[in-house]
Amino acid sequence: MAKFLNTTGISYHLEELIKGTKDRLILISPYLQFTDRIKEHLSNLNIQKRDIRIVYRENKLHFEENNWLESQIGIRTSLCKTLHAKCYINENEAIITSMNLYEFSQQNNNEMGIYISKADDADLYNATLEEVQRLLTISDEIRVTIKKVNADTPAKNEKKVVETKAAYSKTLVKQTGFCIRTGVSIPFNVEKPLSYDAFKLWSKYSDSNYTEKFCHFSGESSNGDTTVSRPILKKNWKNAKEIFNL
Repeated sequence: MAKFLNTTGISYHLEELIKGTKDRLILISPYLQFTDRIKEHLSNLNIQKRDIRIVYRENKLHFEENNWLESQIGIRTSLCKTLHAKCYINENEAIITSMNLYEFSQQNNNEMGIYISKADDADLYNATLEEVQRLLTISDEIRVTIKKVNADTPAKNEKKVVETKAAYSKTLVKQTGFCIRTGVSIPFNVEKPLSYDAFKLWSKYSDSNYTEKFCHFSGESSNGDTTVSRPILKKNWKNAKEIFNL
């Protein structure tokens, strides 16, 4: 059953949700400005090679966020121009809230939210996860490495730096892949070509050569020619390498 949260409760449960992530964490917030504690937890998860996705709306990060995100190579960020929702979710729990992942909001605003546990309300959790996955699908992943800036860098130069890098780095690329067992849309990652539920089934035997049904790159039927160790059909490998810089 969902639990009501006030501002203090949101901040507490958000930190616990991030700390408790064992597999995958998705943070959806139009605006970003991380507290030191949130950075610490995310860095720790990144070191442990957890799958971390951040979706936000405004590509106008403060220089500290620019520099910090650049240092966190494993954290994948995406832009969604129409984003207004705020949702934070891992494999076991979720928070839907009015609070941005923004330090000022956490310390100064009056916010509300609800906490959802998969164990207590699987239907509500799964409905939330389904919408989160849709937002991931329609968002554009930023693959460019943002050049470090400092507090003295004029704002107009910061914009030019990002745009110049984007011109030859293919900044925005749809990062959508497909589960090789079920065919559902998931983030493209050749090291994790299974949806979370499919992975749980696969992990019982962990046979990386077990034949699967779909191509991770195209989503088409693979007729058993894909496996966890070879998730992309041979005919699609060249295109996948060009688009995702494999």
